[in-house]
Amino acid sequence: MNKIFPSADEALKGVVKDGQLMAVGGFGLCGIPEALIEALKTSQVKNLTVISNNAGVDGFGLGKLLETRQIKKMISSYVGENKEFERQYLAGELELEFTPQGTLAEKLRAGGAGIPAFFTKTGVGTLVAEGKELREFDGETYLMERSLVPDVALVKADIADRSGNLRFNLTARNFNPAAAMAGRICIVEVERIVATGELAPDDIHLPGIYVHRIVHNPTPEKRIEKRTTRDRKV
Repeated sequence: MNKIFPSADEALKGVVKDGQLMAVGGFGLCGIPEALIEALKTSQVKNLTVISNNAGVDGFGLGKLLETRQIKKMISSYVGENKEFERQYLAGELELEFTPQGTLAEKLRAGGAGIPAFFTKTGVGTLVAEGKELREFDGETYLMERSLVPDVALVKADIADRSGNLRFNLTARNFNPAAAMAGRICIVEVERIVATGELAPDDIHLPGIYVHRIVHNPTPEKRIEKRTTRDRKV
């Protein structure tokens, strides 16, 4: 099965639709699938509910989709540094489900593992707990959280082989593996594609069984990912 598509636009064809629940990997602007986000903008699908740690910044990352009003709801942990997000939310134009960061990661991990719900102490006694089941274990109160299983996951990796096995680059791994595992369909954007078998088994961070489509983007902007060096003292 050929998983490699000639462009991000082609990779999204027949997959993305209005009203979907979608997970997008990344943390801030680190490890975001830039080409796939741009293709999603071009597709003009709308009324999306997007799971992502945050919503990019104005004019970049998921901020592009806020400007085109393609997102109706965000499930996020952090929403700062985006004036359009703030404007839409305060005006009642954008729904927001605030989710503690660790809980968000576990919601995706659990979804990918086939676990429908789990209990956590995080959020007990706060607005996060409103309308959710509380249960006592060993004298402590816990909050039940439902897992997330998005229709589509858009993720970013450093390297893929032709079977879809992935390797991520340092902290750009962040939410990407969990989003990939949780998505019913996973589309990955990578900087390098190598032959199947070229990645050593111990170097594979995510097995290709989770990956359905691959897009090659060798020159992403990576606005926030910078290499810094210093002189080493002898």
